[in-house]
Amino acid sequence: MLKNFIQDYLLMLFLALVVIASGSDIVADLSHGAGMTHLIQEITILLCALLILCLLIYDNVVKKRKISRLLSDLEEVKNMPVPESVAVLAARQQLSHAINEQFTEWQLTGSERDIGIMLLKGYSLKEIAALRGTAEKTIRQQASSVYQKSGTPGRHAFSAWFIEDLL
Repeated sequence: MLKNFIQDYLLMLFLALVVIASGSDIVADLSHGAGMTHLIQEITILLCALLILCLLIYDNVVKKRKISRLLSDLEEVKNMPVPESVAVLAARQQLSHAINEQFTEWQLTGSERDIGIMLLKGYSLKEIAALRGTAEKTIRQQASSVYQKSGTPGRHAFSAWFIEDLL
């Protein structure tokens, strides 16, 4: 994910340079009496670069807000009060233990374990990528590896593997 942000910023920098260069070129062309066709081409390039730059900036703002919201939601869940019921606490501990044992049996790596837990919690691949600061493609590959090692065909079967008998 960090790599994507760096690429986005480099692209925005490039487009900003195109806008500045095009604007300077238009001013120079106007002072030298360039033809209308050439000026229209230059203005078109300037407007296209400016539009794409604005869209990238908007997209980055939206992404940052979404990541911030996800991190806030995650922190909120972490700070939720623990249930007082002894039975609920015992069941949660047993489920956690069973999940960890199963992950060990499936020989999941540390990253695959993290992905598996987040999948069980209901996060989307896009949300997991944002939370981990990783490309969504990487998370998709790791999730596929989790499904393959667990012998499940996908996300729903993976989750059901743990909770089917509880229900």
